[in-house]
Amino acid sequence: MQWLVMQSEGGTTWLEDLVPQLTTYGTRIIGALLILLVGLWVGRRLGNMLGRSLERRSFDPTLSKFFSNCVRYLILTLIILMCLGLFGADVTSFAAILAAMGFAVGLALQGTLSNFSAGVMLLAFRPFKVGDVVNMAGVVGKVDEIQLFTTTVDTFDNRRIIIPNGSIFGSTIENITYHPVRRVDVGVGCEYSADIDQTRAVLERVAAGIPGQVEDRAPQVVLQELGTSSVDWQVRVWVPAGDFWPTREALVRAIKLALDEARIGIPFPQMDVHLDSPPVAQAV
Repeated sequence: MQWLVMQSEGGTTWLEDLVPQLTTYGTRIIGALLILLVGLWVGRRLGNMLGRSLERRSFDPTLSKFFSNCVRYLILTLIILMCLGLFGADVTSFAAILAAMGFAVGLALQGTLSNFSAGVMLLAFRPFKVGDVVNMAGVVGKVDEIQLFTTTVDTFDNRRIIIPNGSIFGSTIENITYHPVRRVDVGVGCEYSADIDQTRAVLERVAAGIPGQVEDRAPQVVLQELGTSSVDWQVRVWVPAGDFWPTREALVRAIKLALDEARIGIPFPQMDVHLDSPPVAQAV
């Protein structure tokens, strides 16, 4: 075959020039495939090992899977760069392109990344957990699930609210059920004609008679201020957090009944209106 013996400018045949190139690139291709296979195996192994290690330490399942996937994809990216380097590709410029692409994607997903970072902070610092009753981002309810981007809350009237984590972490968080004991405060206004000492005695008797109180914290009756229409008091009792609302209702009822029995009135807001007589017109 004539094309096999065609002479090149250097005096060698075309086939003799092709064989070294095939040998060189064939070796590189085989090496790249081996590196890629080994890298995939190592990335999968390390990702699974990290996931199992975090699960044994009772780490959050969502965050465990995320970290294991990050390790797997990081190793895969490094392996791809190594394979490109075997073929003479400029890895430095490729890394710069990846960095520019990552910056552009980061700008486009700024809000999403903000929610993600806030979700990581919530899972790391845990200002609340699933089952807590919280007041955050203007929503009061029971936490149902904490995800990386959003937090799900169920309100007391059985509404499902999904809040972006960025709105939660960037505002004040009130964990209502964090402490096992809560104080019930009930304000009451009594008429000015009522005796101060008698009113205090009635309210103290009511506060002491409320069942289910915490033993090491005594109830309190506080004279707050002299209001525009009444003398204002506040009755305080300490109860377990789970008994807050039933105790508050029982305390309001007991205060009303005790004041009625003692004939101490609870006045309505009052306003005194004074009408001045018009001036008498003088005769001219």
